[in-house]
Amino acid sequence: MKNYFFAAMAGSFLLAAPAVAGDPAKGEKVFRKCKACHYVDKEKNKTGPHLVNIIGRAAGAVEGYKYSKAMAEVGLVWDEETMAGFLAKPKKYLKGTKMAFVGLRKESDIADVIAYLKASK
Repeated sequence: MKNYFFAAMAGSFLLAAPAVAGDPAKGEKVFRKCKACHYVDKEKNKTGPHLVNIIGRAAGAVEGYKYSKAMAEVGLVWDEETMAGFLAKPKKYLKGTKMAFVGLRKESDIADVIAYLKASK
């Protein structure tokens, strides 16, 4: 019985741990796909809103950017989990978003971009 308890506990720790640790340098390279629409280093909007200090910010909160109704009303805060879900499949994660990007396929690319965004504050 004790073995089952310890196995269950070990499994719960594995599920709680991040799947992939991100590398900001690799994330900067992957972010090149995003540069056409987003700035990460200055608070200026392009086709998409700037991403300065995106981690911890409420979705749809950049002044002067016209968000889709879905993004403006979703009520989420960008953290690693929400960002990962959105970057994987934006249109599936948030139906009605106007972000045209299809998403990042590799979990490692997603983790790297998130690490880059966090480091680019």
